[in-house]
Amino acid sequence: MAEEIYYQREIECASREEIKKIQDERLVAQIRHVWENVPYYRKKMEKKGVRPEDIHGQEDLHKLPFLSKKDLRDAYPYGLMGKPLSECVRIHSTSGTTGKRVVAFYTQHDLDLWEDCCARAICAAGGTKDDVCQVAYGFGLFTGGAGLNGGSHKVGCLTVPISSGNTERQIMFIQDLSATILCCTPSYAAYLAETMKEMDLSPEDIPLKAGIFGAEAWSEEMRHDIETTLGIKAYDIYGLTELSGPGVAFECSAQQGMHINEDHFIAEIIDPDTEEVLPEGSEGELVFTAIDKEAFPMIRYRTRDICSLTREKCSCGRTHIRMQKPKGRSDDMLIIRGVNVFPSQIETVLLNHGYSANYQIVVGRVKNTDTLEVKVEMTPEMFTDNVGDIETKQRELVDGLKSMLGLKAKVSLVAPKSIARSEGKAVRVVDTRKI
Repeated sequence: MAEEIYYQREIECASREEIKKIQDERLVAQIRHVWENVPYYRKKMEKKGVRPEDIHGQEDLHKLPFLSKKDLRDAYPYGLMGKPLSECVRIHSTSGTTGKRVVAFYTQHDLDLWEDCCARAICAAGGTKDDVCQVAYGFGLFTGGAGLNGGSHKVGCLTVPISSGNTERQIMFIQDLSATILCCTPSYAAYLAETMKEMDLSPEDIPLKAGIFGAEAWSEEMRHDIETTLGIKAYDIYGLTELSGPGVAFECSAQQGMHINEDHFIAEIIDPDTEEVLPEGSEGELVFTAIDKEAFPMIRYRTRDICSLTREKCSCGRTHIRMQKPKGRSDDMLIIRGVNVFPSQIETVLLNHGYSANYQIVVGRVKNTDTLEVKVEMTPEMFTDNVGDIETKQRELVDGLKSMLGLKAKVSLVAPKSIARSEGKAVRVVDTRKI
């Protein structure tokens, strides 16, 4: 077995006592920071009857109020900032449920810590300064490209910030520059593997040794296929724009869950219905507190991801708690090609265009790429058998959905009352992906 590589060994392999001491000190300081600088959250604390002096460490975390997507929406854009704009150097953003986006702010200190987290993930995948790291996540408001790009720089890899798409160029650079680490969504990795196979390239013809894949759900079967077709070891990475981006947690060589960077984030598992904190090993909703983030300090943020945590000893030597791959969500959010999509967003577009709320969202996967189709019932007044009229209406909805979601969906207008009704909860989403 190859020797384990660490980016910051002292903290990654710290004792439980050392980690708890760091977390307690940073949590106390962070709550004081939020109380003094984030009026929105201070009001939530006051409403719950808790003050900074009530928080002495993790054992008091349960006293604090939660933050949710609704809070981010209500406080948009500046209501949750912990630093003045003059001290912020960047934003990143993800889609929101009603067209308003989640906008996260970063000081230079925040960016440095985030890049350290991503560097740890790259080293855990075997990366060193001798590697060529091809970052094929999207760049821009999406956090994927920027996070892994910065992490790769910190490790000292030769970094190829190629962004997503342009598959032929991706393959050319992998070959010509002898890229050894690939960072992208798992579906794009699978598509690259499929394209290389069509080009009669075998794993022996490809210099890649590892891949760091995240931003969307993927199965163990998909991991195996990617590893076989590319001849690499495929590592999972987890993150949220609200918390910084990728690198909140990452897989090591053992691949028995993702290590959470506990010196920056405290994780809890709660019952999504009662909001009660559950004991270690229980399955429930993952909640994160960012304990040293300056500009956008998330406290007890409800991720809606369902998983469990374990402190069982890991063979890689890292001591930070591990989260299992999320098994689902406690809300109705879908992740399609790395984009957060809520049925409520689609419903908003349909209603704004004069359609009824009778629709069905069909999510699939073709050649390892997610597909999105929206079947929409026409109202009796709209119904026509004129193909030209229907195509025009479909194009209008395609444009409206792209504006709202940031991705293209197929739209099928169907006759009134042709979508099956349910006596119970309407089946709005049909997800045929095996993930």
